[in-house]
Amino acid sequence: MADTLTKDQRRKNMKAIKSQSKLENAVSKELWNKGIRFRKNSRGLFGKPDISIKKYKIVIFIDSCFWHCCPVHGNMPKSNKDFWEEKLKRNVERDKEVTTYYKDRGWNILRVWEHEIKNDFDDTMNRIYQFILSSQAPTG
Repeated sequence: MADTLTKDQRRKNMKAIKSQSKLENAVSKELWNKGIRFRKNSRGLFGKPDISIKKYKIVIFIDSCFWHCCPVHGNMPKSNKDFWEEKLKRNVERDKEVTTYYKDRGWNILRVWEHEIKNDFDDTMNRIYQFILSSQAPTG
């Protein structure tokens, strides 16, 4: 099935997609209210984590079910299938590269699925908060 939009319409549509989702903003707001100070979408860090705290080597990624191929909710578009398969496959590969990068360097990394936040916001926020607190605790 061919795209129903012209090339210019599709470009305009894709440019309108925000780099920060409403879910990311909700998580950020909740963490800020709990007194956690962090950076959002740090361009200077590999993979541009959604939330980062350099002092404690903490990075958190909030993965969209579509863009990161959630095993529960990920779906493949029916049109332009070859393009989307390659695009989404590369996203998953990049996620693995980013995770390996941080683990190899001793960072604390957490990946949270979009559906986890939608299904139980409070429980997921508690898990993120506890992850941050445990990562800040001195070791040794």
